[in-house]
Amino acid sequence: MNQLLYGRSYAALLIVAATALTASAQNKDWTMMPADIAFRQATIISEGTRMAAEVYAPKQPATEKLPTIVMSHGWGGVAAQLRGDAMTFARAGYLVVIFDYRGWGASDSRVFLTGPQPAERSKDLRFTAEVQEVREVVDPLDMTTDLANAVNWVWGEPQCDREKIGLWGSSYSGGHVVYVAARDPRVKATVSQVPAFDSRWVLLGDEALKTYQEATDRAHGKLGYPAPGLKVIGNLRGAPVREKLMQYAPVEDAARASQCAMLFILAEKEELFDNKDHGLKAFERATGPKKLVTIPDITHYGVYLQAKKQAQQEAIAWYDANLKGAQQ
Repeated sequence: MNQLLYGRSYAALLIVAATALTASAQNKDWTMMPADIAFRQATIISEGTRMAAEVYAPKQPATEKLPTIVMSHGWGGVAAQLRGDAMTFARAGYLVVIFDYRGWGASDSRVFLTGPQPAERSKDLRFTAEVQEVREVVDPLDMTTDLANAVNWVWGEPQCDREKIGLWGSSYSGGHVVYVAARDPRVKATVSQVPAFDSRWVLLGDEALKTYQEATDRAHGKLGYPAPGLKVIGNLRGAPVREKLMQYAPVEDAARASQCAMLFILAEKEELFDNKDHGLKAFERATGPKKLVTIPDITHYGVYLQAKKQAQQEAIAWYDANLKGAQQ
């Protein structure tokens, strides 16, 4: 592996993926749903913090338990960018949940104290304090926790078929879905399109010293979380918490989810990173049912543009075979 190319290309991946996702989000009044789609807003609690979610389903049948897809966006994205895909999957007969990670979009943020706690504790463990939000930072360990809690939430929904839960992720979240599937046996199918599977580029070459220094400064209280809206990688919103990225490599988890059927959709002309170190390596390591689709003649962002419909069809066929077709 060319490590320097890997680090630079990984950053480029995040820029293009987010740009393409933004371009694919349709400019509509989303309070006006098509007649065949049942839509509602919901609240998911992740470690005490409210996440804004949207739930889609076919209107008919209205009460039947449905195979379920939880969708997650990647670096700098918001749930609104997934609405078109969510509606497509709902029309195919699925209960679909999209959500904003904590600190993103319409969701509340994690907070931290700006000063020390009171010396004396009350019996109910409550006190008044000034806090600061952690907003629009990229922390893959938090993101995967949020995705795991979205699975916990949907498992309690009356319309969810608990035996038929799938995850969908693209680009950075293409790794998130495998990370969660490796830790939650309820996840029976995943789709990872043009996926990034290894964030340890922050430990390569000159990046390592920067990562260690930021982590040390944060541990000593000299450095806080990045400010919201920072664009440290091109035009992509959200600065990384680098010490979290160095712990995140879902390519190492692909072999741990034998209960899960995994689909990997890659771009033949992937120009932003080496598929051999990401999707191909994860596919090779997967131990359950698996399928590799390489879409010809497209670069990374082509999956959101000219190959979008094909990617949707591949995903639906995979879910149909491994969720609808399961246990019948």
